[in-house]
Amino acid sequence: MSHGAVFLDRDGTIIADPGYLHEPTKVVLLPHAAEGLAEISAAGWPLVIISNQSGIARGFYGADAFQATMQRLEELLEPWKVSFADVRFCPHHPQITGPCECRKPGTQLFRESAAEHEFDLAGSWYVGDRWRDAQPATELGGHGLLVTPHATDKEAGHARREGAAVVPDLLAAARLIGEPQS
Repeated sequence: MSHGAVFLDRDGTIIADPGYLHEPTKVVLLPHAAEGLAEISAAGWPLVIISNQSGIARGFYGADAFQATMQRLEELLEPWKVSFADVRFCPHHPQITGPCECRKPGTQLFRESAAEHEFDLAGSWYVGDRWRDAQPATELGGHGLLVTPHATDKEAGHARREGAAVVPDLLAAARLIGEPQS
């Protein structure tokens, strides 16, 4: 029987987002990110990265740079025994490459990951620092979760109105997520 996954945005949720991050040496874990991911993983949830990477469409870097930053992230998380069941990214930007279904809040990458790994989308969590990261929960079912230290932020207010939870960091997210339901 399949169960849900925790779909996570990367930049601004797990690691600092300096804008168009493509240099592995600039990968910095956010406070409590490693501890939170370790708790989520230890509770039995598969972790999946779904990331918009418009810097690729803009020509700032290539897919290889995205992969290199992911490798650095995985190295930083290794002592915490955190690994990702899947990693997917959208290399598009609507003003450059035209519309696509894979750019969040589009659901294509979530559906592809769920089909490949037999994840239950309605039993999953959709986690990020922007509403577009959590918004797929409204179409796919499951639970939206905004991770931001700025609880009065406009997006946090919008997320709450849409039924998503808002927490300050991934450690608080882990405690809210708990163990998967079967």
